[in-house]
Amino acid sequence: MPPRDREDEVGLLHLVLRLGGVVGLLLGGCVLALVLPVLGPVRQQAMAAWFRALLRVLGIRMVLDGGMTAGGALVVSNHVSWLDIVALQVLCPMRMLAKAEVGSWPVLGSLAGRAGTVYIDRERLSALPDSVRTIADELRAGAVIGAFPEGTTWCGREIGTFRPAVFQAALDAGARMQPVALRFRDRAGRFTTAAAFLGETTLVSSVLAVARTRGLVVELVVLPELHGSDRRELARRARESIATASGATHGHRVEQPGHDLAA
Repeated sequence: MPPRDREDEVGLLHLVLRLGGVVGLLLGGCVLALVLPVLGPVRQQAMAAWFRALLRVLGIRMVLDGGMTAGGALVVSNHVSWLDIVALQVLCPMRMLAKAEVGSWPVLGSLAGRAGTVYIDRERLSALPDSVRTIADELRAGAVIGAFPEGTTWCGREIGTFRPAVFQAALDAGARMQPVALRFRDRAGRFTTAAAFLGETTLVSSVLAVARTRGLVVELVVLPELHGSDRRELARRARESIATASGATHGHRVEQPGHDLAA
C-alpha cells in the first residue's frame, strides 16, 4: 500500500464526525430495511436518499455523466470498491447480484435480502444455468439488475475479464443492457486508488481509509446501451467501452485483485 499523503486526509475531529454519521446511517438503514416492503411507490426514492446520504457523510462528491432510461435493464459496471454499489444505487435503485453466502450472514444477509438482492451460487458450475434463469426471470419482470461481470474488485487502473453469463440472462429475457463506467478521483482531479477494496483489506479498514480521504470524487459514466446476440461478444464490448471510459487498461493482471462483493 502506498504511503499516505497527510495533506489529502481530514483531521481527527472531521474523521470522527464522518464515522459517527456512518454509524447513524447504518442504524437508520436497519429501520429502513424493515419498512421497505410497506413503503410502496416511495421505496426507490427512500433507498436512493439513504445511499446519497452515505456518500455525503463520507465527504464523497458524485459526478454523473449521462442518465438511465426508465424501465428494466441489466446494468454492468467495473468493480473497484464497496462504494460502487452505493454510487450505482444513487444513479438508479437496483437489485444487485451477490454470492449466495451473503444471504446467510448475520444481520447483513437479512438486510440485503429485504433490499432485493438476487443471490446466485457461483461456486458450482452445475448451478450456473439456474442462476442465469433466475436473473432472466427478474429482468422479464421489469427489474433493474446490477452486476459486476469481473466477479471481484480491481484497483481501477486495470480491468478484469468480464464473465458472459449475465449477458446471456439479458439476452434470454430480451432486456436492455446498460454499461456504466466508474472511476475515482482526488480533490485535484487525479485518478486515485483510495477507494479500492483489495487483497487482505478488511471492510472496516476500507471504510476508515475512505472516511479519512479529503475530497474524494466518484464519477459514473452512463455509456450507450449494448445490442447484439452473442454473450461473449457483448461481454467483450462492455469491458472495452467501460475500460476506455474509466481510463483503465485492458490488462488481465493487477497487483491485488480483491474482494468478491457481488456478481
